[in-house]
Amino acid sequence: MSYVPHTAAEREAMLARVGVESIEALYAAVPEEYRFPGLDLPRPLSEMEILAELRGLAARNVDAQSHPCFLGAGAYHHFVPSVVDFVISRSEFYTSYTPYQPEISQGTLQAIFEYQSMMCDLTGMDVSNASHYDGATAMAEAANMAYHIGRGRRRRVVVAQTVNPQYRETLRTYVQGMDLEIAEVGGVLADPLALADAVDDATACLIVQTPDFLGRVLDLSGVADAVHAKGALLVVVCNPISLGLLRPPGAYGADIALGEGQPLGNGLNYGGPYLGFFSCREEHVRRMAGRLVGQTVDAEGRRGYVLTLTTREQHIRREKATSNICTNQGLNALAAAAYMAAMGKCGLQQVASLCYHKAHYAAAEIALLDAYHVDLGTPFFHEFVVRCPKPVSMVNEDLFESFGIIGGYDLGAHYPEYSDHMLLAVTEMNTRQEIDALVEALEAIAL
Repeated sequence: MSYVPHTAAEREAMLARVGVESIEALYAAVPEEYRFPGLDLPRPLSEMEILAELRGLAARNVDAQSHPCFLGAGAYHHFVPSVVDFVISRSEFYTSYTPYQPEISQGTLQAIFEYQSMMCDLTGMDVSNASHYDGATAMAEAANMAYHIGRGRRRRVVVAQTVNPQYRETLRTYVQGMDLEIAEVGGVLADPLALADAVDDATACLIVQTPDFLGRVLDLSGVADAVHAKGALLVVVCNPISLGLLRPPGAYGADIALGEGQPLGNGLNYGGPYLGFFSCREEHVRRMAGRLVGQTVDAEGRRGYVLTLTTREQHIRREKATSNICTNQGLNALAAAAYMAAMGKCGLQQVASLCYHKAHYAAAEIALLDAYHVDLGTPFFHEFVVRCPKPVSMVNEDLFESFGIIGGYDLGAHYPEYSDHMLLAVTEMNTRQEIDALVEALEAIAL
């Protein structure tokens, strides 16, 4: 509880402590017109009036429910079954935190266990933790994990330049003070096997993304063997929805698979909170950050769930911890588990297939426009690059102001060679009518 001085002597002592002579001097940085009692506050409102005003303010928001949206670049507009919100709104889940006492936390522990099990099935890996803050944090933790697996003797992390730029920025921030070299290699057209050539005896891991930030699906066959031959690990960043169609990272030798779990039953939510999924091979489990829920039996043979592995500072001695992360995105992970359970294997395949085919329809239609260019020869999942006849910012402004369409991502902000190039994302939520309207709008804008 904060301390509030009551007497004049107490106030003077407080002011002297902070080095000012008066209350007025304490608030000198606040413009005079905003100081009490000069605040021009509106009249008091009833609850009914306040709710009406708030609804009016909310109606001014632009969102993916009210406008066709083709913006992706790491956060995607997918359908979320109603059962997901119903499950995560239940009080026993909504208010729960860390399951320190397993005997009274069986529901939360089982939910985490089911989430981990489904993430292992999805990624083709052996073990999964209970999630990180987001995909960027998960990637940073993978680099940290690879460093410790190399016993600190491998101090170089090789990252493909087509990995999400925000992830790469988080990685650089995360490893400050660890004496780790971050080598961003390859450019936007690099062959995956060429990336493996950048791995040397001092490298802890190679980090690649597929589909990459430009939406392209990479063939990573043989990359794991090339990386392992030099004693390093292969870390793969992936889109979980794409795994409904594409080979999982475990099938081509990845040691760690991670990514952003937002597409799995979590809405856009104005940018968060999201969750980072993280899975790896069993031999590396004790170096995995976070915690692992396991299934066991009690003294009477009844099934139960426990925290099998908790390698964080709150549970074990600091020198044995693998991370200083103190919590996880439990509610978001529960939403992902509810989503995967509701969709099932066939449902995930159908969502991925819809995304794939709708995106390819959109790309083919845009490619017919003389003023735009789309590379249809490069495999992609549900995002693709469009070269525009003028700056992307102008195209997006015209799309929204004239047609009410939320356009794509400006790639020139991170890749100078992609100036005037837009990254468009298409999901199952985009109807054919919306895609046709986008194509017509792009054509009109180019005139």
